[in-house]
Amino acid sequence: MTVDPIRQFQITNLLPMATIGGHQIAFTNSALFMLIIVVSVSALLIGATVPRAVVPGRLQSIAEVSYEFVANTVRSSTGNEGMKFFPFVFTLFMFVLFANVIGLIPYSFTVTGQLIITASLALTVFFIVVGYGFWRNGLHFLMLFVPKGVPIYLLPAIVAIEVLSFLSRPVSHSVRLFANMLAGHITLQVFAGFIIMLAGFGVLGWLGAALPFILIVMLTALEFLVAFLQAYVFAILTCIYLNDAIHPGH
Repeated sequence: MTVDPIRQFQITNLLPMATIGGHQIAFTNSALFMLIIVVSVSALLIGATVPRAVVPGRLQSIAEVSYEFVANTVRSSTGNEGMKFFPFVFTLFMFVLFANVIGLIPYSFTVTGQLIITASLALTVFFIVVGYGFWRNGLHFLMLFVPKGVPIYLLPAIVAIEVLSFLSRPVSHSVRLFANMLAGHITLQVFAGFIIMLAGFGVLGWLGAALPFILIVMLTALEFLVAFLQAYVFAILTCIYLNDAIHPGH
């Protein structure tokens, strides 16, 4: 039996909805899992905060810790003025975190393993930064590309580098999350394939499959850590980019 490690990322149409310009619009497995993620996050946060107990239970503690963790991240990166973006950053963090974790459940779908999803999130951040930067600072926002203390003869080259770096942010922001999810899940699938192939050789095969099985257990634990770290990295980079819109001259 062969195992295709890429098949787990295949988008399939679950419910055809319409055809526009020869292109079929359908409700896909990706849309289904994004809906599951939104419902799961909403159920956790709403269900955990309804009791409002003085001594919080487990779910309320998880909700409060998540809230404080993201709030401290936003405040430390952008200052108190950046707290107006807290709902946006908190939503991004929880969505990416749940997407990463749910994707580790067998036979589920990892939406953050799709570049179109991570690119959409990164472009949303990018356009909010640009829009708010010009709305708040006007043309002074362009000072973001002019570092202080740069000699005048180096300024054109430095400005060009800064502009290129700024325009490449959505690429690095999206590819980092996508690539980590893709690589981790492919690695797990490959080792799972080793177990299936070795199991076909009888008792000796089962003994040989012990090593890849142990590696899968260890890699799964590592993937849970990566799931959290990638959600945090996505959130902290969002905060850093928002800080540039709030304080472009710093």
